[in-house]
Amino acid sequence: MNRSRTAELLLDNRPPAIVVRHSSIHGNGVFATRKIAAGTCIVEYEGERITARQAEKRSGADPENPFHTFFFSLEDGRMIDGAADGNDARWINHCCAPNCEAREEDRRIFIYALRDIRRGEELNYDYGLIVGERHTQAVKRAYACLCGADSCRRTMLAPKRKARQAA
Repeated sequence: MNRSRTAELLLDNRPPAIVVRHSSIHGNGVFATRKIAAGTCIVEYEGERITARQAEKRSGADPENPFHTFFFSLEDGRMIDGAADGNDARWINHCCAPNCEAREEDRRIFIYALRDIRRGEELNYDYGLIVGERHTQAVKRAYACLCGADSCRRTMLAPKRKARQAA
C-alpha cells in the first residue's frame, strides 16, 4: 500500500465512518455513520495471517454453521482470518449488487466505496466465494445469499465461468 493511503487512514481524526449493528441481511452488519463518497477507502480488513492449510483446519469450527468463516484470501495463497485479531470489517455482509469492493494492496485488503453511500446504509460487497466442489443445489444452499437485491444470484458463490463455444 502506498504511504498516502496509510496516512489518509491514520490521520483521519473524525469519528469512525462505520458502526456494527444487527443486519436484516444476516447477523451483524456494518453501517455508515455518515455519508461516504464513492472511491473512499473505508476500512482495512484485519486479522491473523494464516496459510490455506491452517484455514482448512479452522473451517467448520461452528457445528451449527460450518460454512461460516471470516477468511479473506490473498493473491499469494495466504489468508486473513478476521475471527482472530479481526476488526469491524469482518461483519460486512455479502450482496449481489454491492456498494463496496475489496481491493488487495501490498498483501493487505481494503474496502472501498463503489458509489456514494448514505448515512445509515449497510455496507456490502460481493464475496465471490470459490469452492473446489461442484455447485450442486446443496452447496448453493450452504452458501445461500439473503441480500434481496433484484439481481440476487441466490448464492454467495462466484458464478462458474461458462465454457466457450467453438466459433
